[in-house]
Amino acid sequence: MPRAAPPAPRVISRFRRQATMPDAPSPLILAASLIIPLVLTIVCHEMAHGLVARALGDDTAARMGRLSFNPLRHVDLVGTIILPGMLALMHAPVFGWAKPVPVDKWRLHRPRHDMMLVGAAGPASNFVLAAVAAVVLGLMVRFGGGFAGTPLGAFALLNIELFLELNLFIACFNLLPIPPFDGSHIVEGLLPERLAAGYARIRPYGMLVLMALIGGSLLVGHSLAEPLLLAPVEWLIGQYLQLAAWVGGTPHIAGLT
Repeated sequence: MPRAAPPAPRVISRFRRQATMPDAPSPLILAASLIIPLVLTIVCHEMAHGLVARALGDDTAARMGRLSFNPLRHVDLVGTIILPGMLALMHAPVFGWAKPVPVDKWRLHRPRHDMMLVGAAGPASNFVLAAVAAVVLGLMVRFGGGFAGTPLGAFALLNIELFLELNLFIACFNLLPIPPFDGSHIVEGLLPERLAAGYARIRPYGMLVLMALIGGSLLVGHSLAEPLLLAPVEWLIGQYLQLAAWVGGTPHIAGLT
């Protein structure tokens, strides 16, 4: 997926020939189809951070009631619902955020090393969820042809595929080595202490970089992070669709753009 939300989502061609929903969903249907996948993706991402932090000694998130799959504890009304929905309706790159799970680095057993693991947990959870979505798509190929031919089935198919793509995009996007993304924690943990201390000094300016990325992407009409993300995300989508094809017992499942 070359952008956070492509103008026409990739679809499973075998189902699209049967489904009553058009190949290019209307902006309203696309925005509605984004809500559930986006909320699930972001909530599971944040939960993974909190669970790994607790396992490594920091129970801050648990004490604050943030280790919950209740989306209301994680969803930011603007960042998770309003902004992504508006951007989807505008066919603009979709950005979003949740309320960050609180982590106290100094309560971890080995702060530098463990913070790297906490940071990696979010993207890792997204890769696992994308695999789950690929398996579900494969099972629909094998057993759900009739259901996919209904409006509800076509809508469910769009939700599942967006869930797969969003998880892969969010995983790769968060691995960018720019604070406050998860990749910055991984880089900081891998660097020698002196270099890590210098790298940590740019953390207060990370949000300015993020805002510049968002604003610049809106101005030019595509994600400025695209050069870094395009190749790996598209390659990953292809690999996950091959997993879906294997589960579905078909030689190939094609995505249409």
